[in-house]
Amino acid sequence: MKKTLSLLILTLSVQVLASSSRLKDLVTVKGVRENPLVGYGLVIGLNGTGDGGGEITNTSLKKMFQTLGLNPQKEVTSKNVAAVIVTAKLPAFGRVGQKLDVTISSIGDASSLAGGTLLVTPLKGGDGQIYAVANGALSIGGLDKGKKLATTARIPDGGIIEKELELSFNDKKAIRMALNNPDFTTAARIERIINQELGGKYATASDATTIDVIIPTYYERKIVELIALIENYKVIADSFAKIVINERTGTLVAGGDIVLKKSAVSHRDMVLEVKGGDEGSGSRSIQAMEQSTTINDLVKALNALGTSPEDLISIFQALKQNGSLLAEIELI
Repeated sequence: MKKTLSLLILTLSVQVLASSSRLKDLVTVKGVRENPLVGYGLVIGLNGTGDGGGEITNTSLKKMFQTLGLNPQKEVTSKNVAAVIVTAKLPAFGRVGQKLDVTISSIGDASSLAGGTLLVTPLKGGDGQIYAVANGALSIGGLDKGKKLATTARIPDGGIIEKELELSFNDKKAIRMALNNPDFTTAARIERIINQELGGKYATASDATTIDVIIPTYYERKIVELIALIENYKVIADSFAKIVINERTGTLVAGGDIVLKKSAVSHRDMVLEVKGGDEGSGSRSIQAMEQSTTINDLVKALNALGTSPEDLISIFQALKQNGSLLAEIELI
C-alpha cells in the first residue's frame, strides 16, 4: 500500500521577525571598497621543495642575479626556489606606509612553501600601477597536524602601501549607495527613512539597487559625519520567499514568507495532500499549528516517513512546478 500523508495546513510559512537592520549592514557606498592587488614573485629558502627549474623560475632567478650585479652565463636551477603569485587587498582609504596582509600561492612544481621567504614583490592594481610591495617569511598553518604539502601561505602585515588611491571624498556633492541584495521594497524604505531623518527630499531610489543622496548644505565638507549618521539608521529589509537546497548534503534552508496552496503530489510510494483549512483531514494527518505550520514541520513530517533528501527535493520541486509552493527554489 502507498503511504498517504494528509497535511491540514492553513499557511506554510517561515515566520520572519520584523527586526530592523542598520543601513551599514545593507548597503555599500560608491567608492568605499577594497581593491585587489596582484604580483609575481619568488620564494627562496625552501628545503628542496621548490620548483627545481622551469622556464619562468629560471628566467626570474637570472634576472634577479643581474639586478644584484651578477651576470650568470647559464640558467640557474634550484629546488630551493619557487615562483609564486602574491595577492592582497588595498583598503578604500589605504594610506602610504599602512600594512597589508598578503597571500602567496605557488604556480610551479613546488611541493611545499614551508620555511620560505618571499623576496620583495611589487603589487599592482587593475590599472597596472604599483600600489604596494610585499616581502617576508611565510606562515603556513597546520604543519603540526600533518599538513606538509602546503603550496599556499600568508604573511601577516607582509605588504606596505606605496601609493594611495586619489579620492576627494570630502568634496562630494552627492553620494551613491548600493544595496547588497537588490530589492525594490527595501530600496523604497531606505529612501523614505533617509528623507524623514534628514528632513527633506535628499534621497532618491532610482532602481532596486541604487539610492542617491544629495549632501545637505549643513553637511558640506562633513561627509564622514553624514555617512556615520546615515549608516546607523534602522530599516526593515524585505526578503524573498526562497528555499535553498544543497543536493550533496540534503540540507534545506528556507527564508522569507513561504505559502503553500491547496494541492496533491504523488511521489514514488507516497502521496502528499495539502488541503484547505475548511476541509477534513484524512486517516493520517498532521494538524496545523495555531496560526501556521512552518516549513520545518513539513520536513519533519516527511522525514518521519523515511523520506530521503532526494525525495524531499523532488517533492518541493513538484510543489513549485504546479504553483502550490509560492517560493523560489535554488539548488546548490
